[in-house]
Amino acid sequence: MICKDRVVVVTGAGRGLGRAHALEFARQGAKVVVNDLGVSASGEGGSEGPAHEVVEEIRAMGGEAVADGSDIATDSGARRLVATALKSFGGLDVLVNNAGFLRDRMLVNMSEEEWDAVMRVHLKGHFLPLKHAGLHWRAEAKAGRPVDARVINTSSGAGLLGSVGQGNYSAAKAGIVGLTLVAAAELGRYGVTVNAIAPAARTRMTEQVFAATMAAVAEGAFDAMAPENVSPLVAWLGSAESRDVTGRVFEVEGGKVCVMEGFRHGPTTDIGARWDAADLGPEITGLLREAATPEPVYGA
Repeated sequence: MICKDRVVVVTGAGRGLGRAHALEFARQGAKVVVNDLGVSASGEGGSEGPAHEVVEEIRAMGGEAVADGSDIATDSGARRLVATALKSFGGLDVLVNNAGFLRDRMLVNMSEEEWDAVMRVHLKGHFLPLKHAGLHWRAEAKAGRPVDARVINTSSGAGLLGSVGQGNYSAAKAGIVGLTLVAAAELGRYGVTVNAIAPAARTRMTEQVFAATMAAVAEGAFDAMAPENVSPLVAWLGSAESRDVTGRVFEVEGGKVCVMEGFRHGPTTDIGARWDAADLGPEITGLLREAATPEPVYGA
């Protein structure tokens, strides 16, 4: 019960990772707003069913939850989502940005619409709920009311290392990391921490990638790709215990948790003047020889 009575919003909570997060927060004593549009894995259609089914699961275990069908990639929808938490439970303590879908394609074959759709749901769909939750927490802090709030964003290994055939998704997920770092720096003064996870799990978006693991699971092995494995870390990051952790990215898969170390200043040379382009070749070669070798892009 490490999140007892905390009010939690989870976007994209009708299926997969979001559903697992919502159920875990409920098990840990939180009151949960289950946000989901019920679209397909490629973002088409829509249904109220998935969000309401998760709400019923939470209520069946004795928890408190409400469904929300706001489009979090619109300003009005994100504002309405925050208002739902405030109206239903009287506050907001945790925002888990999770909603997303895929439109995979090699770059030379990708349409502008496929690029824009993925950017909209992942990157804009993180920014707008974060903005409106941040406005609420800033107002609370300025009014002298204590704030101990959390934001957990969802990046991906594709955003950290790249993934062939997923240029739009990789760019959006990399953008989420940058957004996380900026939000952590800007919102800390109001009592808000902001972290990101890069999960690996079997969901509608990855079921083909991890399908082979099901044979081993059928024989009794630990299901390392189950989405429920990711949620304990998300719940802990949403708890009061994590108040000293912010601006971090965690890779999580099965029983593994890894603190990701992103861009850092590496080998450097400085002549104190403008370089001649012809002189840079040997210098760059030397710097690269000293630098760590990049991890490979997924699928390369």
